[in-house]
Amino acid sequence: MELDDLKLAWQTLDQRFQQHNDIGHLLLRERGLDRARKHLRPLWWGQVAQMLFGVTCVLLGAICWNQHTDQLSLLVAGIVVHVYGIATMIAGGVTLGMIGRIDYAAPVVRIQKQLARLRRFYVASGAAVGLAWWVMWVPFLMVLAGLGGNAEGLAWLQSWVTASLVLGIAGLLATLWFHRWSRDPSRPRLAKAMDDSVTGGSLRRAMDRLEEVERFERE
Repeated sequence: MELDDLKLAWQTLDQRFQQHNDIGHLLLRERGLDRARKHLRPLWWGQVAQMLFGVTCVLLGAICWNQHTDQLSLLVAGIVVHVYGIATMIAGGVTLGMIGRIDYAAPVVRIQKQLARLRRFYVASGAAVGLAWWVMWVPFLMVLAGLGGNAEGLAWLQSWVTASLVLGIAGLLATLWFHRWSRDPSRPRLAKAMDDSVTGGSLRRAMDRLEEVERFERE
């Protein structure tokens, strides 16, 4: 075999090897992105459920404050639950929109940035919606008690509401203190556990899959 023929054969073999390597890289990327997309499905359904809960709050709140326009406590409770339902729906809708706008055809680094923005909003909105329940359960139960009831039969609400709100505010302050305490640099394992818990399993697993793809592309 002539030297030129040998060089040509070697170049052909190298091109085929590179093609196989590119195909393998593409398949690995697509598989990783597909797994990341599947991991986000529970989060998607969770936001749908949150929005349905928000709709329920809006309807119950509206019914309550319409029935009790002459009783200040139930009127305020109905409006609070109504507004909370709207906020819950908005938070869920924005999260769904951010999930839907993830561009899986983009470079992995850009997808990671999109997921990072999704995580920040999800954690912030989830904290606001979730922590509010330390006090929101009070007007919510007031609304349930007020539906179809008369003002005279609900006189017990006043003292119960005061005690329950005090308890709820104390629980909220204790939760905020624990969150701040757990973020101390001297407790890295606890801080990581807290971060993982607020991020959510599905979002965390999706981010892990993207890290695997990014690490492979870097190598």
